[in-house]
Amino acid sequence: MKFKKWISATAASLLLATSLVSTIPVAHADESSTRTIAEESIYDLLVDRFFNSSGTNDFDTNTQDPTKFAGGDFAGLKDKLKYIGEMGFTIVSIGPVFATEKYDGSMPTSYSTIERHFGTSKEFQSVVEAYKAKNMSIMVDFPLNNVSPNHEWAKDPAKKDWIASSKNGQVQWDLKNKDVQEALIKSATDFVSTYGIGGVRLTNIADADTEFINAMIAALKDTKKSLYVISNEESDADFDASFSPATADIYRNIFKTVDKDSSKLMEPFTDEKPTQIMVDSLETRRFTFDSATENMFPPTRIKMAMGALFMMPGIPVVQYGTEIAMNGEAKPDTHQLFNFKTDEELINYIKHVQSLRNQSATLRKGDFEVLKNEDGLLVFTRTSDEEKWVIMVNNTSKTQRFDLTPEQIGEGKMLNGILVEEKVRINEKDVYPVILNREMVEIYQVKNDEGFNVPYMVALGLVWLIFIGFVVVIIKRGKVRRQEQDV
Repeated sequence: MKFKKWISATAASLLLATSLVSTIPVAHADESSTRTIAEESIYDLLVDRFFNSSGTNDFDTNTQDPTKFAGGDFAGLKDKLKYIGEMGFTIVSIGPVFATEKYDGSMPTSYSTIERHFGTSKEFQSVVEAYKAKNMSIMVDFPLNNVSPNHEWAKDPAKKDWIASSKNGQVQWDLKNKDVQEALIKSATDFVSTYGIGGVRLTNIADADTEFINAMIAALKDTKKSLYVISNEESDADFDASFSPATADIYRNIFKTVDKDSSKLMEPFTDEKPTQIMVDSLETRRFTFDSATENMFPPTRIKMAMGALFMMPGIPVVQYGTEIAMNGEAKPDTHQLFNFKTDEELINYIKHVQSLRNQSATLRKGDFEVLKNEDGLLVFTRTSDEEKWVIMVNNTSKTQRFDLTPEQIGEGKMLNGILVEEKVRINEKDVYPVILNREMVEIYQVKNDEGFNVPYMVALGLVWLIFIGFVVVIIKRGKVRRQEQDV
């Protein structure tokens, strides 16, 4: 039995290595210096709910009460750098890190002091540097409004005219007050210059006018030219990427089940700016909850959504726990402690798809053309001067076929499937018949059809040589044993 397993593993390794070498393009060394936010992917998490690595800051924590601090910290982010990096994410959005009365940072008491449950300012700086060394950026939330009544500004009698109102147990600043605006801009720019983070997400911006937000964005960019500035709310301000709750609803409703009207799938791409695309957020119910409500199998639904999102011309934003099908209808149930002892099927799927995206500039920023989009069947291409890809998303309840023509992919070509590993050549009707089972995504690299796949045949030959060699060894050992027994 061990021998059979060894042979099987050897064969699989050789064939997989051959497939990767022959199909995945290598990224150019200078690409990281020219990347734009449209080429990034964001992993969205909460420090307190991710990983608890240091016990020194575990005071007043309670893992049994989901409303309390659970112990996640900066040291945990550093420990799990490899985990996030291997999934291929380039930006890690870690929520607010300022001193706060709630685990999710929604009751900040300062714009300068670091939350002690998460660790020290030195530990935070260490996280920023560690991720930067692996070509990943740390993004931090900066809330413009809705702070704790115990916020240091709210408790300062000299700043009493900075407060516009108090509701829902939070304080709202008068964002039209020039002193408030200047103080917020200074706090944000000081934070960026102190820690050198890669991005800022401005939150709670509903009461801020566009002119003020643009002034803050400009000041942040002056502080660090390469800084990304985005928001999780709709705005006409000069953010690097657009956001719309409707976008998440479109993708959520299309992918939570099969055979849904997918005509609105392209709506997010009408904006001149790159858009954030997602199926849920840290403020909404989990995508797993929606798909389970539809009596669908969440892991399959997540694969469908992730396979499409990572290949489309937007900025994929994925919530922590999506890769383990985390469930929940509302906070704090949607903010569960991350369980690192779960099945890795979805994790590996995200790794595979993102490795393609990260290694191919075409999949990140190539021309995008839709060939078919009807009731869950989506076929589109990503093209550049260097290469061409065809992506088929069969989000339907039955096997689908789509015929590609030489005019669409070129003469003398073939389609090399990456996920299902199927090769498609032109048939007698002069078309390329692409057939995909229900609820699956396949990514095809368009290649010149040069007949036999030589690397594949070489690998297969090596597998057989190894197999024959072991058989010969076993036969010889058997003869020796029989001779010894005869003696």
